[in-house]
Amino acid sequence: MAENTLLEKVLSLQDKFKSLEDQLASPEVVSDMKRFVQLNKDYKELEPIIKAGHAYKKLLDDLASAKDILVNEKDNELREMARDEIAEIEPKIPEMEQNIKLLLIPADPDDSKNAMVEIRGGTGGDEAAIFAGDLFRMYSKFAESRGWKLEVTDQAPGTAGGFKQIVFKLSGNDGVYGVMKYESGVHRVQRVPQTETQGRIQTSAASVAVFPEAGEFDIELDPNDIRKDLFCSSGPGGQGVNTTYSAVRLTHIPSGIVVQCQEERSQLKNLDRAMEELRTRLYNMEHQKYLDGIAAKRKTMVSTGDRSAKIRTYNYPQGRVTDHRINWSMYNLPVFMDGAIQECIDQLTIAENAERLKEAGE
Repeated sequence: MAENTLLEKVLSLQDKFKSLEDQLASPEVVSDMKRFVQLNKDYKELEPIIKAGHAYKKLLDDLASAKDILVNEKDNELREMARDEIAEIEPKIPEMEQNIKLLLIPADPDDSKNAMVEIRGGTGGDEAAIFAGDLFRMYSKFAESRGWKLEVTDQAPGTAGGFKQIVFKLSGNDGVYGVMKYESGVHRVQRVPQTETQGRIQTSAASVAVFPEAGEFDIELDPNDIRKDLFCSSGPGGQGVNTTYSAVRLTHIPSGIVVQCQEERSQLKNLDRAMEELRTRLYNMEHQKYLDGIAAKRKTMVSTGDRSAKIRTYNYPQGRVTDHRINWSMYNLPVFMDGAIQECIDQLTIAENAERLKEAGE
């Protein structure tokens, strides 16, 4: 893409950006919360493109000025300074152009949302549940390192530890779903189980599903479509946890989706969390169509909707973790399991961006 064409594309968005800025300051828009939320989302998506465009334009202007000095200036000292400036600017331009090209490609519309995560123990019995617990700990540590808030919605403990299933919400202000979406899929572990007396290595699996959290305005729920059941909580919570009907189970009759929350002592809080999860699961049915569309175009299957795909293997005897989508390995498994998964996510993001650029060029 030619320099001036790229610049024109960015600058053509300035009028829209200014219009959004004006609308967001309008009392009429501020009083209409649904419209305000949407316009604010559009504004935040455009902001980095406009900023990058201005920085790019300044760089091109500085380069043109330095080249002008080199051609027309007689003073050797000024010419030398111009040469230094050109040598400093020119290597920055390709990287900046690549960044702008990426910014101009529409991102996943849900990257900026919070995430709902569900981990289920798969094949492998007790060992699979223990591994699901290990994955939950890994994500808890990762969330802590990012400054995210983690709230458990529902859990079913394994008989020998870990979880048969655990559902939790991750929230933060830096696009949680955009980071966590790469974790959807089947995670496989190879190790000697705690329950194994002969020292034999066993392969077990756990599945991870990551959904973008549906906002209040993303899904409109008809109360008549929802059946609410109350029951006694069986989860942790101390004395009295099993004596009150604080746990909530919601059934969405048209879709058959069932969610439940029993982590809070308060029935109202459990109801709020269950409604959040129900909205998210319904929203995800639509989001799945978007992911399936991506899967048809992108060969790397980096962030597609195929949650049955084996994405990663955790090999304890070799101390190795391997992500099969990008053939990336790390030989420090204990550190990875302690929440240091950012490097892998960065590599997945790079692969995804390469696919997006290729797709945009077709």
